[in-house]
Amino acid sequence: MNNLIDKLRLPFRNDRELFSSLYRILGFYPKNIDYYKTALMHRSLATRNEKGRLINNERLEFLGDAILDAVVGDIVFRHFPNKREGFLTNARSKVVKRSSLGKLAKEIGLDSLIRSSNKHISHNSYMEGNAFEALIGAVYLDRGYSYCMEFMKKRICSNMLNIDKVAYKEENFKSHLLEWAQKHHVELDFVLINEGREDKCNLFFEYQVEIAGMKAGKGRGYSKKEGQQNASKETLNMLRHDRSFTDKILETKKIDECNADC
Repeated sequence: MNNLIDKLRLPFRNDRELFSSLYRILGFYPKNIDYYKTALMHRSLATRNEKGRLINNERLEFLGDAILDAVVGDIVFRHFPNKREGFLTNARSKVVKRSSLGKLAKEIGLDSLIRSSNKHISHNSYMEGNAFEALIGAVYLDRGYSYCMEFMKKRICSNMLNIDKVAYKEENFKSHLLEWAQKHHVELDFVLINEGREDKCNLFFEYQVEIAGMKAGKGRGYSKKEGQQNASKETLNMLRHDRSFTDKILETKKIDECNADC
């Protein structure tokens, strides 16, 4: 076995550290290290090949995204044999969304291998999640579909990802809050209370939820959608755990209805 490893390492002697890091992440040795080098090259640090074409990980990201959909779809389908299509689609989307893949990339140490120009990387760039997809694309080209499946099943889902927890986790807080407001016939607004840049680089948005004219939860994010989701999450927590707050909203609603009738 040691002789085999030595033979495999010979072509990559100048990339020994990268080669070893990929083995720790993937559980197998790459055949063509160039695929993985490209997968780890963010567009901010793109170079050109001899034909003048830009080389970065965006094409591999595209490929990996498609492979991940198929692989995770297979895993979710087999894991939940009695669930319908809507549940399976939702579960798969939770696993493969950029923020989830970004967290996985950090857990396996992939983020430390990404080559980028840090000057223009913002929090909402999803660099790590994109690199994870590109890595899957590299594995597919280098080793084939079966290796992608084994990596996700044995290295990710078995050790780092609880499929049940992810599938049943409440994600669309804004949608649930809108449903609550519609059910109780109260007015709901998302008010942008602050926006700016952190460290003169990263754009952020902070929202306040107002229900029946009352101020509720606040949320901050690196996109408007993320800010509204976080504000919705905090508001839902208030509605569930602060009965006096909920009662006050419903009481205000009754007063408004009474005034309107009068």
